[in-house]
Amino acid sequence: MALFYRETGNLEAPLIVLLHGGGVSGWMWDKQIEHFSDYHCLVPDLPGHGSSSSTNFTIRNSAEQIIDLIQAKEQGKQVIVIGFSLGAQIALQILSMSPDLVDYAIINSALVRPIPFANKIIGPSIKLTYRLTKNRSFSKLQSKQLYIDQEMFETYYKETCQMERDLLIQVLEENMAFSIPEGFAKSQSTILVTVGAKEKKIMRKSLVDIVKNNPNCKGVIIPGVGHGVSLAQPELFNMIVDAWIHDKELPNSWVTELDT
Repeated sequence: MALFYRETGNLEAPLIVLLHGGGVSGWMWDKQIEHFSDYHCLVPDLPGHGSSSSTNFTIRNSAEQIIDLIQAKEQGKQVIVIGFSLGAQIALQILSMSPDLVDYAIINSALVRPIPFANKIIGPSIKLTYRLTKNRSFSKLQSKQLYIDQEMFETYYKETCQMERDLLIQVLEENMAFSIPEGFAKSQSTILVTVGAKEKKIMRKSLVDIVKNNPNCKGVIIPGVGHGVSLAQPELFNMIVDAWIHDKELPNSWVTELDT
């Protein structure tokens, strides 16, 4: 099945491509679509998520499909790519594979330090716990960790129940085995790399790794938030995006610049 995507806003304006995290889909960007209504927004559902049905998932293949979509839609316009978590890993892959395609990129919470032995642990663990993903109470707990509010929960729970076990294993294995792709250093994009102050230490270390691998990167820590700032504090996230794509300084009250 072809990649499903929503297309909104002003088709003559700069193109913003929003790449969601694993286990959710394009609806996580609803507050951004509303805020950036003057832009040409593309919001794909990644393979195996939401309305993009698939029995196979890889970060590289997902990046290839997004690149094809951008090339079909950008028509010489400025291109902005924003990715969260799994979507941020795909954004890094896009920047590495097509170093001149994207003008501005925002990489939010991208894990780039592979988890040791993850490929041996994930399969057996998911086979034991997969039924829990269809348990409403368990999903409620998971949704709170991701800052998914009550309005979005029903969609989240429905899509969680729809994801096949083997596909979930593929997604997690790809996520936990990901490292900075070859070619990332050549990306010409202006890149903001962000992480929440309450995220795990490995996420901050990943941020440092990304920033050190491309001279066009700036790394910042967003205070008071964990994994999912665009859902937890959408107004702040939108202000950060606005400032970044207009080459403005990010106020100290919004973020702390990472000392690498």
